[in-house]
Amino acid sequence: MLTPVTPPLPPRDVPRGLASHEVPEPLRNDVRVLGEFLGRVLREAGGEDLLADVERLRELSIQAHDEPESDALAQAEALVESFTLDRAEQVARAFTCYFHLANTAEEYHRVRVLREREAHVDPNALTPDDSLPAAVVQLAGEIGHDETRARLREVEFRPVLTAHPTEARRRAVSRSIRRIAELVAERDERSTGGMSLAENDRRLLAEIDTLWRTAPLRQAKPTVLDEVRTVLAVFESTLADVLPAVYRRLDDWLLDGEAGTTPPVVRPFARLGTWIGGDRDGNPNVTAEVTRAAAQLASEQALVALEQSARRTAAGLTLDAVGTPPSSDLNALWQRQRSLSEHIAARVSADSPNEPHRRELLFVVERLAATRSRNADLAYGTSAELESDLLVVQRSLADAGATRQAYGDLQRLLWQVQTFGFHLAELELRQHSQVHEGALADIEAKGLDGDLEPRTVEVLDTFRTIGTIQKRFGPDAARRYIVSFTQSAEHLAAVYRLAELAYGGAENVPVIDAIPLFETFADLEASVDIMQGALQLPQVQERLAANGRRVEIMLGYSDSSKDVGPVAATLALDDAQRRITQWAQDNDLVLTLFHGRGGALGRGGGPANRAVLAQPPGSVDGRFKLTEQGEVIFARYGDPHIAARHIEQVVAATLLAGAPSVERRNADAAERFAGLASRLDEASRTHFHGLVRAEGFPQWFSEVTPLEEVGLLPIGSRPARRGLSVSSLDDLRAIPWVFSWSQARINLAGWYGLGTALEAVDDLDELRAAYASWPLFATMIDNVEMSLAKTDERIAARYLALGDRDDLAQLVLDEMARTRRWVLAITESDAILSRRRILGRAVQLRSPYVDALSLLQLRALRGLRTGDAVEQADDLRRLLLLTVNGVAAGVQNTG
Repeated sequence: MLTPVTPPLPPRDVPRGLASHEVPEPLRNDVRVLGEFLGRVLREAGGEDLLADVERLRELSIQAHDEPESDALAQAEALVESFTLDRAEQVARAFTCYFHLANTAEEYHRVRVLREREAHVDPNALTPDDSLPAAVVQLAGEIGHDETRARLREVEFRPVLTAHPTEARRRAVSRSIRRIAELVAERDERSTGGMSLAENDRRLLAEIDTLWRTAPLRQAKPTVLDEVRTVLAVFESTLADVLPAVYRRLDDWLLDGEAGTTPPVVRPFARLGTWIGGDRDGNPNVTAEVTRAAAQLASEQALVALEQSARRTAAGLTLDAVGTPPSSDLNALWQRQRSLSEHIAARVSADSPNEPHRRELLFVVERLAATRSRNADLAYGTSAELESDLLVVQRSLADAGATRQAYGDLQRLLWQVQTFGFHLAELELRQHSQVHEGALADIEAKGLDGDLEPRTVEVLDTFRTIGTIQKRFGPDAARRYIVSFTQSAEHLAAVYRLAELAYGGAENVPVIDAIPLFETFADLEASVDIMQGALQLPQVQERLAANGRRVEIMLGYSDSSKDVGPVAATLALDDAQRRITQWAQDNDLVLTLFHGRGGALGRGGGPANRAVLAQPPGSVDGRFKLTEQGEVIFARYGDPHIAARHIEQVVAATLLAGAPSVERRNADAAERFAGLASRLDEASRTHFHGLVRAEGFPQWFSEVTPLEEVGLLPIGSRPARRGLSVSSLDDLRAIPWVFSWSQARINLAGWYGLGTALEAVDDLDELRAAYASWPLFATMIDNVEMSLAKTDERIAARYLALGDRDDLAQLVLDEMARTRRWVLAITESDAILSRRRILGRAVQLRSPYVDALSLLQLRALRGLRTGDAVEQADDLRRLLLLTVNGVAAGVQNTG
């Protein structure tokens, strides 16, 4: 029992001054330099007065953070109120620029640390969930080397990139930040004095000046194809090279001294997926035409990357025919290639005299270029044809004794072909079940030749587009069709029925896998019954016979959390996975669970590797698929070192999830704490519903957070709601739900209901035992702690006061204090994040600056809510949207 009840600890648990002393010197130096340069830019652009205002607000915010009993916060609020709107906007932009620079410095320091670790730390010395080699060692110790190698050959990691509107900054700003990051990295390599450092200073100042002068807000929402291009830039800058590099690092470790001289052990285990251009659920901007264009853009990117990689590989194959004679298969391949174009054959032969392997690779380059330009005489029909040609070259090199060339750069090219194909990422389509129902009803009423509704025509065109894409790039390019709000087997049957209508019969339908998405609490509860019904569908039986009885089911974290609260949703998802896993085993199915996780904690976010290791026994089985959304894509994949680490961590956890020790631990914990789970579920859900189902809650929510204004922010192509007004939360998208609470420094979507649930259990010993030995519970508590670290009850109270409902405001503040108190007690901590020094330090250093932006946002919100300054409404709205960008950068979390 938690007695006595202590007053809630303030969020400023560690003074900022103390936290700053714990910052590593290289990082502190980078932040200092960037901050000084920003100060120079502000002085040049706005004069000493601007810099003085920024500095005064900064000093007051820090004092308010470190001395909560002082009146510094009130002084800071008064200072903000004294600004003209123009000055308030300049100050908001200054703090936002600071966050971009601090984030850049922190990201580069992570890279610096990773490089140091790779240079000096043996992979086996790391923990198994942090190192793929260490995970292999642990697994082999439990199940043997042969079985471990077999599992390694079957492991799958499938990140699916999505364009949910969570990337709040413009692409122009992102490009500027990337250039600054390159210059920060360059400082490590420059001399400590002289012209080289002076040149770096000059360029860095110029880039920071450009960042300051670049408009932070988009003038218009991005189009869907804009979103496609934005994510393709990540592929171009990192993923094209990182994935084969990850394969190579593991292969080097597994083969030790034989690496690069013998066929690789590692099979490509990553497959990219994307919803961008395919996800039409609630987004009228995604049309059949857009989907075709998205597939074409992705293919163009893949073919360009393969062409460049093949050209680089060819440049290194300057082996003459005397020392490295071609095989008969290579000679036969060359004759086939020559027959396609004597002109090209003559040219590449002249470029590579007596170098048969290089000659063949150069012809491959020409054929890839022809595939991109759709030259039917030369183009490859499929990526499998290209792979076959490359394997002929590889075998010829190996047979001639040139094994290092056979399994060096050429193997890297092969891994790229096997990973990306010609389509780069599997384009997955998604639509709401009600849209399908409406289309079928429309067709039944009017007939296929009748005057169908535009939405029905679009649904049919979408299925025809699937066939077009598959014909061009193969079935894997676009065969997954996800059904949002699947609530019956009929919702899956509707997909196949509509496809047959679109193609005039079942015999002409392309390959389609209808994948259910279970999102709400009720849908998760009914998931097994729905899937049992789906097994009876003839189209499903046909697919199972063709694909080795593989089935995929998607679980929605976002809507389940909004439906019953974060605690009950976590437990419901865990229970659903257990039941679905057992159902799959009973029906001899190979199950892949697709986790619709978001970046924010209220949407299933948090460290992915820890989440994998907390899954129910058998539910992972060597396959992990998840959505990577919005800003998370750039945070995890924007830098090659960070991307490689993230991929290795997740794959390591995916392997370890099947280790007997991990499965036994999770199974024992689930059984031991089943009663606790039931009590947490009931108490948290009741308390959550007590808030969100209160009379007038939706309107109050829109008053005390910038919900309506978030809908105005041009950060994504999709509307914030599926069409309902603010009088209903049922169809409010989970992204603005989480985003808005985050902006108000409340983060309610990540923790509300937990404190009451823990208090209802009222057994600290049991809760601490659960934290120590139940991974699901420990992960939930740690994620809530992270969410609480980014809250501030004094700032939150100011937002909550914007609505005329003191009763609801008090509910929120009481639950925040209660949750904080119990989390600290369970983790036996004196302060939030005190056991996670690096993360805690980063949050503590940022908090005062976020406070400053929050005060600026509150000023704008008050003006908009009271309506006292109607003539200034546009300027107030602009200020608010600027602060939304800044707070998002500061807390590093949007939706």
